[in-house]
Amino acid sequence: MPRFVIPLAVALVGLILFGHGALIHAKAIVAQVLLERAFSQSIATGHTVKPWSWADTVPVARIEIKRLGVSTIALAGSSGQALAFGAGHVEGTAEPGERGIAVYSAHRDTHFRFLKDVGIGDEIDIVRRDGKTFRYRADASHVVRFDASGIDPATDGSELVLSTCWPFDALTQGPERYVLHARLIATGE
Repeated sequence: MPRFVIPLAVALVGLILFGHGALIHAKAIVAQVLLERAFSQSIATGHTVKPWSWADTVPVARIEIKRLGVSTIALAGSSGQALAFGAGHVEGTAEPGERGIAVYSAHRDTHFRFLKDVGIGDEIDIVRRDGKTFRYRADASHVVRFDASGIDPATDGSELVLSTCWPFDALTQGPERYVLHARLIATGE
């Protein structure tokens, strides 16, 4: 067996893995462009607009942190299919601005990559699909097991949780989640 076969095979596998990783990030970027367009159309028309004809979910909110210059569109639901394209509004949690906790989840290496840079005191704007904006202030963060989030859905206030996998730089999936908590401080149009 020639000596170059093994290095060539290793290089080919590495190229395939790199291509797969690049495809995931490219899909996330293109999806956000289409989601932003559909979300803007939903606000303008007052009707829910799918980001592409075969989509099984719709954009429901824009999450913005102006200090960081970041914005991401969130989808209805937190299924694996939804999270492949954006953040997801977790089923059964409050809508932003309503009493209870609005929970959004996303992948740490794409749509919620910025969470590692959010500090306590940072302001987070959530724009709903009806165009109403709600401003929250980050007041706590925790690392928890996936099955022990500590989120109390019976809260009397209007709160927000952004959640992603932990640690931020891990290459494999693990049992821990990073949970950023915020409280409503202002409402607007």
